[in-house]
Amino acid sequence: MFSSKYILAAFAMVSSASAAALSAANVRAIEKHQPENGCFTIPVVSDTCTSFTGGLSFLDETVSNAQVPAGFVCTFFSAFGCSSSSPNDKVVLTGGTWDFFSVPGNNGNESFNDEASSFSCSPI
Repeated sequence: MFSSKYILAAFAMVSSASAAALSAANVRAIEKHQPENGCFTIPVVSDTCTSFTGGLSFLDETVSNAQVPAGFVCTFFSAFGCSSSSPNDKVVLTGGTWDFFSVPGNNGNESFNDEASSFSCSPI
């Protein structure tokens, strides 16, 4: 029989590992007008909206590619504040590198190039 201390210790290790994975996750976005600057790394804060405003305003409606961390699903929105008024103004992407010229949409692959203004990610 497992003691309560053993189960609590195991839970603490799993919780610590999960928190470490979340804190190390980043979305990498490539801005089309300055590809010579490379990719821009944006830390993922789980279930929090990141709008392309302030220091990220240069990315607003200019993102052509993104790298979503493994084990995450990210939704990119065409509006600030991760708001959506129709199914066509957002795309949902799982871990991997995505070319926004062809991403999964409601009617097969569609272009979301130069449309993203915000995003939100969650662990799967």
